[in-house]
Amino acid sequence: MTALAQYLDREGGGLPGRAHIEQLPDGSHRTGVWIANQKARRDRLDAAQLEALAALCIDWAQ
Repeated sequence: MTALAQYLDREGGGLPGRAHIEQLPDGSHRTGVWIANQKARRDRLDAAQLEALAALCIDWAQ
């Protein structure tokens, strides 16, 4: 989530491509792959996880 928030803050919106890697102080994070996985598994995310994504303006309502 931190890597995605950093990306969105820097880029001003939009989602990273699948190959995007975000650099954080604790190392590299494959943000693009992570977001693709979240989208593919959105039906298994709990309400808190969906809320956290919605707070970043990501809404995959089914």
